[in-house]
Amino acid sequence: MNTATLNSHRLWAYLQLLRPANIITAWADIMAGFAASGYFFPANLTPLLWLLLATTGLYGGGIVFNDVFDAQLDAQERPERPIPSGRASRTGATVLGTVLLCIGVTAAVQVSLLSGILAIAIATSALLYDAIAKHHPILGPINMGLCRGGNLLLGVSVVPAILEDYWFLAFIPIIYIAAITALSRGEVHGGKLSTGIIAVLLIVAVLVGLLSLGWLTEYQVLTALPFLALLAIRVLLPFIKAARQPTPEQIRIAVRAGVLSLIILDTTIAAGFAGLPYGVLVLSLLPMSMILARIFAVT
Repeated sequence: MNTATLNSHRLWAYLQLLRPANIITAWADIMAGFAASGYFFPANLTPLLWLLLATTGLYGGGIVFNDVFDAQLDAQERPERPIPSGRASRTGATVLGTVLLCIGVTAAVQVSLLSGILAIAIATSALLYDAIAKHHPILGPINMGLCRGGNLLLGVSVVPAILEDYWFLAFIPIIYIAAITALSRGEVHGGKLSTGIIAVLLIVAVLVGLLSLGWLTEYQVLTALPFLALLAIRVLLPFIKAARQPTPEQIRIAVRAGVLSLIILDTTIAAGFAGLPYGVLVLSLLPMSMILARIFAVT
């Protein structure tokens, strides 16, 4: 194998570590938060672009460190992954993850000091999850949910004053991600019926929470309703099936659907706050993420 071919294989391995399809879902968080902030972004796209770069670095760095910390476990359970297979080095991945997290924080600071503080909190939460919390049955799902909830608030932080009014929006992705994370524990060896039932109940709680946003005067629930129905169909059905048949295959299908449908969840929030056209814009990220999911692993 010549040098050029070897380098291309290494580059591909590091791209696999980033899980590009998942990063697209993080963009949707930012766009949903932007909608809730009421910021009139067409007049100036710069803050949105900075925050999209920030979440790319934060999510990318966090997910790379996931494989860094899991290298020994993956060598036994998933030896085909980039680090245990030798296609990517653990040192190289550590450097990549560190650079990405630094880019994420630096980009966020360009928007506001509050955005920078949130970015640091997200990076810290991601590392805590990767190193410790992911192995805890309760703390793990909550910790991962905090990362996504913080990411949504990062979008809201473009108008710092609004964050005081809409901080509770973070609970929607927190509960949603907690459901996915709890269910994903059975991806390798299968899960438990009780865990599946809890995951389904958490998804139902998210759907009810999204519907309850209609109490806010700024949120148009009828505009968001079609996207809410789509989210229920795409996520609730595979989760129920995984709860009834908690095999590794069914759990992987449900987890994949849950991760990709984060974009639909964000679309539901975005459409309610900013209208149908903006909701469709956020939803347009879904086919992009689905295409990347066919090329790169999601979990």
